[in-house]
Amino acid sequence: KSQANSVINEIYGEKSNDRTNLKLGKLSKAYGDSNLIRIVWTNLISNAIKYSSTKPDSEITISSSQEDHTVTYSVKDNGVGFDMHYINKLFGVFQRLHSEKDFEGNGVGLAIVKRIILKHEGTVWAKGEVGKGATFYFSLPLKSEDKRQK
Repeated sequence: KSQANSVINEIYGEKSNDRTNLKLGKLSKAYGDSNLIRIVWTNLISNAIKYSSTKPDSEITISSSQEDHTVTYSVKDNGVGFDMHYINKLFGVFQRLHSEKDFEGNGVGLAIVKRIILKHEGTVWAKGEVGKGATFYFSLPLKSEDKRQK
């Protein structure tokens, strides 16, 4: 069972959310500190749920792809999105692109995600469009079997 799947079950509990169409693709395995990578998944999936919650037909897609020595994961939603002009602020501490009265949060989630992924020698980035949703990506290098598995 993947960590993403585990996080989804934790967030939703045993009951499914009728309003969210959740698509979970096959997720490749990567290596890293499983507790830290779980924090990444929790932040990205929670954000996707939060920022697409205003849509009557919210849709979240989680997938991965593998190329050379890297696995890239993505969490895509059809929520409020963001203006790419502000991409440089997105992963900063206390940098919010949406009003706190519209969406709860303390402004540190994506900064934590970035720190964890950089610590694992990976990269993190995002693409978005206002009103059309966002996709958050993170990549992790494939490493030798002696490392802890994700």
